[in-house]
Amino acid sequence: MNFETSTIGLASDHTGFGLKEVIKKYLEKRGLKYTDFGACSTERSDYTDFAHLLGKAIESHELEAGIALCGTGNGMAITLNKYPSIRAGLAWSAEISGLVSGHNKANILIIPARYVTEEEALKIVEAYLDTPFEGGRHLTRIEKILSA
Repeated sequence: MNFETSTIGLASDHTGFGLKEVIKKYLEKRGLKYTDFGACSTERSDYTDFAHLLGKAIESHELEAGIALCGTGNGMAITLNKYPSIRAGLAWSAEISGLVSGHNKANILIIPARYVTEEEALKIVEAYLDTPFEGGRHLTRIEKILSA
């Protein structure tokens, strides 16, 4: 995925809102474009509402990739992985995030907002954006996922 030329979709619930705002500033600093699907505040909201907006944008090829946040990340991951063309990977460290990109070619990175600091979240995003897909045996596994 070439993040330099594509727009990254962002989605969070109220729990992930603060980190999403930090990530937006990081993306801007890197000169990357994004579309923010919400949430727009820390007022209580349902992650599903924003996950579906991001999921539909990727499913329709409006966007190629995204970053989503909620408390544990599991709600976003479960919701987004219902879409056939989405491989959403949950990462709570930069190392795992690199594997989400390098091995799983995930088109959505999920971050558990309650369990990472701002500094950790930015390292997670950086690893996701900067780790290329390795292909090889990992491509074979992705093909098996897609053929199910």
